[in-house]
Amino acid sequence: MRWRGREQSTNIEDRRRAPRSRVRRGSGIGLGGLVALLAVSWLFGIDPLMLLQGAEQAGLSPVPGGRLGLPDTGPPAGPRAGTGAPAQSGAGAPQPDDEMTHFVSVVLADTEVTWRAAFQQAGQDYPEPTLVLFSGTVSSACGMAQAAMGPFYCPGDQKLYIDLSFYDDLRTRFGAPGDFAQAYVIAHEVGHHVQNVMGISGQIQKMRRQSTETDSNRLSVMLELHADCLAGVWAYKADNVRRLLENGDVEEGLRAAAAIGDDRLQKQSGGTVTPDSFTHGSSEQRAKWFRTGLETGDVGACDTFGLS
Repeated sequence: MRWRGREQSTNIEDRRRAPRSRVRRGSGIGLGGLVALLAVSWLFGIDPLMLLQGAEQAGLSPVPGGRLGLPDTGPPAGPRAGTGAPAQSGAGAPQPDDEMTHFVSVVLADTEVTWRAAFQQAGQDYPEPTLVLFSGTVSSACGMAQAAMGPFYCPGDQKLYIDLSFYDDLRTRFGAPGDFAQAYVIAHEVGHHVQNVMGISGQIQKMRRQSTETDSNRLSVMLELHADCLAGVWAYKADNVRRLLENGDVEEGLRAAAAIGDDRLQKQSGGTVTPDSFTHGSSEQRAKWFRTGLETGDVGACDTFGLS
């Protein structure tokens, strides 16, 4: 990836260092109607205010945090009623010589450029998420989390959370090295933020509460694959507009997406592959949908909700 010397995001909250309070209020939007139609209409021409009014009247409840897809060790389940975003005592600005922090800041900034332009095209503002860097454990509006859970997004505070040691696991444990593999991780979580702002996450969560466990898992897979596709859309824009990618980057991203498929993780943990228990999608599905977004650059092509 051609990331050095590029603009860095200011939306970085480093809780590994000196104290500094930084709290932003989330403003997740719930939109009514069919989810696939919602995604396309919101970005491509149908008045979103009409959808917004219907969702506000429906009163959709908070949505759960999205996770990259590690074995289920108990990720944040969602914003807890009445908690809001907690005050933190470990927040601080990243050090200028921290290369990995520099890298994720550049990637985050590039996603901001892509999604800001897409939202502006629809006549809307893009509320930029904050990327929280932590070590070991972290408190969010979705509850406490451990590094072993992997990177995740919390809609309650509109923040992405990552312990950068995850990238060591991505390279050694999951066999997916490379800077673009690392960028895919950030872009996937940003995809969950886009879903949250568009109201897709809220709609899916409402449907999951009314479903059987098997159907709920299936809906979760749709949402995760959609985030993979949105990550691919970002990569398409980043390369076509800003020439971000180098030879081998696409392969790195696809390898990372496949490495964290539910089937591969279940095999790796010594268990039986059980498709009904999938919550993020198979390796083949994850690579397929990331590639779909990357090859088309079209949010409308990310119709994972039409899966049979």
